[in-house]
Amino acid sequence: MSTEHLTRHSRSIPPAAVLASKVPEVTLYFWVIKVLTTGMGETASDFLAHWIGPIPAVGLGGLALVASLALQFAVRRYVAWIYWTAIVMVSVFGTMAADVLHVGLGVPYAISTPLFMVALGAVFAVWYASERTLSIHSIRTRRREAFYWATVLATFALGTAAGDLSATIGLGYLGSAVLYAVAIAVPAIAHRWGSLNAVAAFWTAYVITRPLGASVADWMALSHARGGLALGLGPVTASWTVAIVGFVGYLALSRRDVQNDLAGTAETV
Repeated sequence: MSTEHLTRHSRSIPPAAVLASKVPEVTLYFWVIKVLTTGMGETASDFLAHWIGPIPAVGLGGLALVASLALQFAVRRYVAWIYWTAIVMVSVFGTMAADVLHVGLGVPYAISTPLFMVALGAVFAVWYASERTLSIHSIRTRRREAFYWATVLATFALGTAAGDLSATIGLGYLGSAVLYAVAIAVPAIAHRWGSLNAVAAFWTAYVITRPLGASVADWMALSHARGGLALGLGPVTASWTVAIVGFVGYLALSRRDVQNDLAGTAETV
């Protein structure tokens, strides 16, 4: 898509509907925090389910998700702590959604994983049909922002189911972590030395971060009998939360992840 075409397209959007960038620049910090939020969301969800019960946990998680997304949509540009709070709550609630299907409704991970994959594909299809781009550099209207967060929620649910599937078919949590650590390098290599475009590489890696972080966190938290280090759900959740707060605090002060507003004019479909 040419810069000239993008300029004409942006002019066709009412000025009041155009926002500054609502997502962070994709840097090493982005991927580190993303993995941390996936692991923290996994153990936090399990911790809350054990502490207050599954139904209250889902209700609390749903309310917190709605509140965090409402705040994210209310601001007109990217704000580090608001954005990453929303990501954390999507992580927690996405885990709960996958667990409700498996534990509450008895749907095997072998079925829920492809179901979530189809759901993610549907979101991508509708997003692209509507906007003709899936680039995160294009998140400058309310509609595109809505598509973005629907996609994020679907990736978390899919990644949760996929991670639990691999852990329960013989790989265990450590084996799953190794598998996904290798897998996440594939889109990077395919983009750098192959023909995979930047948008496809980004979203492929984005999906894989979920089972990667969740597998590592589960391995740290769960009992020796389940192949873990038995550090406990609470301590792992707390320690990963501290790490997230530290990284996000640094980015909020340094603004190293704030996109240049001109970046959106050079997106790749």
